[in-house]
Amino acid sequence: MQEHTYHNRQLALPLATILALSILTIGTLFGSSGTATAQQTSVSSDRIWQDLKGDVFGDRAMLVDTGVVRIEAPKRAQDAAIVPVDIYIDPAKAPDGIKSITLIIDVNPAPVAATFQIGKDAGVTHLSTRVRVNDYSYLRAIAETQGGELHMAKTFVKASGGCSAPAVKNMDEAMATMGQMKLRQFPPQETMTKVQELQLMIRHPNNSGLQRDPLTQYFIPAHFIHELSISQADKPILSMEGGISISEDPNFRFDFTAHGNGEIRVEATDTDGEVFRGHWPMEAAGL
Repeated sequence: MQEHTYHNRQLALPLATILALSILTIGTLFGSSGTATAQQTSVSSDRIWQDLKGDVFGDRAMLVDTGVVRIEAPKRAQDAAIVPVDIYIDPAKAPDGIKSITLIIDVNPAPVAATFQIGKDAGVTHLSTRVRVNDYSYLRAIAETQGGELHMAKTFVKASGGCSAPAVKNMDEAMATMGQMKLRQFPPQETMTKVQELQLMIRHPNNSGLQRDPLTQYFIPAHFIHELSISQADKPILSMEGGISISEDPNFRFDFTAHGNGEIRVEATDTDGEVFRGHWPMEAAGL
């Protein structure tokens, strides 16, 4: 079951998003070029990261390729506006647990795609979503442990124009279905386990602010899911603070440790202050 309500209030964007939006020229400076090579653009991506790292994480030490976190994406995207990304956590290498994961796309106009907070007892080891990629770039997953350590993994993706790509649906259809949610529950791979897998799909245009109206050619204002929280049995599983890089109709798939049969609750808020809610009974398979 789901419902949505409307709150007439202004939402303050997170500092990381404000910083990212202030460098909108990055997409132009490193726009796609027929002569650009993957090697050249990977160097450009790394240079951007050196500046961006300080803006987002300050002078904190960052451990690289430790195996705590791993990120996968296609080497060449079929559609730059809908690039699948999978993030894996190895709990054996982070015994104190992971507190958050920040997903960064170096050359995007707003490089901080999302920050995911993970519930302390949620047991999340895999998270996937779909993102826009504006140009050849590294995608980075930075995991923060409960003890405060930062671990980074990265992968390089060849894609171009994802942030300004036209919407898949027309605007009337997008507005008519906005906020509708669908939740899929997958049976456990092993019997009598509490590890469950969910896929949450939300209807929302998630306009980037860089797309043009096909009739007027004016830019469509940015309008996207900004905050998301998912819980089960009143225990937090996953929450997100997102930006313009999350694709149209946001889609999240993840595993977690279930707590009995308590229902699953979702709340999403967009940048216009509209709040969308959904709740579903927990399927008993495997419990």
